[in-house]
Amino acid sequence: MKTNGWFIRQRERFKCKESIALHGIVYGAALIALVMVGLCGLVLYQSREDAFERTRESSRNVALIAERDIVRNFELYDLSLQAVIGGLQQPEVSALPAHLKRDVLFDRAATAKYLEALLVLDAEGNIVVDSTSDVPREANFSNSKFFTAQRDNRDAGLFISDPLRFSLAHDMPSIVLSRRISHPDGSFGGIAMIAVNLDYFRNLFAGLSLGARGSASVIGHGGVMVMRQPYDVRIIGRDISTASTFRRFIAEKEGDFSDTASIDNVRRLYTFKTLPHLPFIIMVAVAEQDIYASWRRRALTIGSLMAAFGGAFVGLSAMLGSQLRRRMRAESELQLLARTDGLTGLNNRRTFGEILDLEWRRAHRARSVFSLLFVDIDRFKAYNDTYGHQAGDHALAAVAKCIGESIRRPGDTAARYGGEEFVVVLPNTPASGASFIAEKIRAAICDLSLDHAGSEYGCVTASIGSASWEPGSGMDVSDMIKDADRALYRAKAMGRNAVAVANPCAGEVAVDDAEPAIEQGLLLR
Repeated sequence: MKTNGWFIRQRERFKCKESIALHGIVYGAALIALVMVGLCGLVLYQSREDAFERTRESSRNVALIAERDIVRNFELYDLSLQAVIGGLQQPEVSALPAHLKRDVLFDRAATAKYLEALLVLDAEGNIVVDSTSDVPREANFSNSKFFTAQRDNRDAGLFISDPLRFSLAHDMPSIVLSRRISHPDGSFGGIAMIAVNLDYFRNLFAGLSLGARGSASVIGHGGVMVMRQPYDVRIIGRDISTASTFRRFIAEKEGDFSDTASIDNVRRLYTFKTLPHLPFIIMVAVAEQDIYASWRRRALTIGSLMAAFGGAFVGLSAMLGSQLRRRMRAESELQLLARTDGLTGLNNRRTFGEILDLEWRRAHRARSVFSLLFVDIDRFKAYNDTYGHQAGDHALAAVAKCIGESIRRPGDTAARYGGEEFVVVLPNTPASGASFIAEKIRAAICDLSLDHAGSEYGCVTASIGSASWEPGSGMDVSDMIKDADRALYRAKAMGRNAVAVANPCAGEVAVDDAEPAIEQGLLLR
């Protein structure tokens, strides 16, 4: 049953507000959650960058400390070699007995840590002075690179060999530093050499915290691995000159980058530095997996908490929105109950007053026609007395349904005015249109064929009065209600079950003969 267009519009307006409120809460909560997750992600990203920067700075410091230590010690080794050569060039020293010559040439340098041997070789590569004994050990190094490099090039300067198994050092990995000894005429007279145990480099990097997959290395300019921590004897002496990482070491001299190692296929952050005046490259490598290990744990914890919080926030917001929706729906239902007649489902008299005032103002603004119908069930008191109040309620509901189904436009509104009387508001409807609708309502009620022994028609009927307002008529709302009521009286006077249209002049005549029913109640409706 169509009750009224006004309430339908109000309900649609409420549904729109309800939808906006619910979606606003949910979408707002989702937006807030996304912003929070975004901020959290930004913080985590910055934290990741900070972890990388801290590792890079730490690696640079390690490389710098290693550089200073190596440069300082190798300068001392070189000074020792130069001192030996300088002493040999003095006739007084050469004339000394072997034990005194050894003490003068080597002083305390031979006792330095990590020195495997400090020797003087003649032009044939034989040991002529040995730091460990007055009687030189028997060995020949004429085919060794540290010997031939000095023999074949008078300007070789300090030569540093690749790692080798030095025969006099119990076959332990060592590197040899050598300098040329020249006769006064410039001819080759032999070399002075120092064998340094690679444990020096091994202990230099021992104790560094580089992570489970980190490494620190000393690499020769030719690409030969001098030392690597963690230590693996199989790696010492390996040629890595074809590796992409080494090519970058040679090209850039100093810096850092990320790449995958050729030795173990682990991706690392490489920090490297070429040592000045020495054929070594210091390289510190930290696996990216170790760099971000603690960050990943932290990110997983924070991310999980944020996801849980965001989900809970959105869920609670959705629950709040649902509660708000139910509350708004309940308020709407209460509003409906407050504005609706419980028996007929039509608007009640209070709502009718608000709607009438609203439509009246709208008609004035738009300068449009406006009509009002008063519908009254004929001889309803007699019906109640004859059939009882329950049957009377049924008749009221049936009549209300007829009225509701007879008005089709969204703006048309019906209401129960009181007792057995109903009103219909018809915006944008001239008198002819209102008369047509009134006749339609009257016929529909008559077609119900509800028995009414007290009616001259034998069934329930209704009388309808119609009044219309046109721009410039000078009428107000109260005048229009009075005109509709006068028209209803005329319909009653015409024998009931009729429609009467208000005519101001005729109304005045009718009032002269008999006051309208709304004022006197003389006619039994």
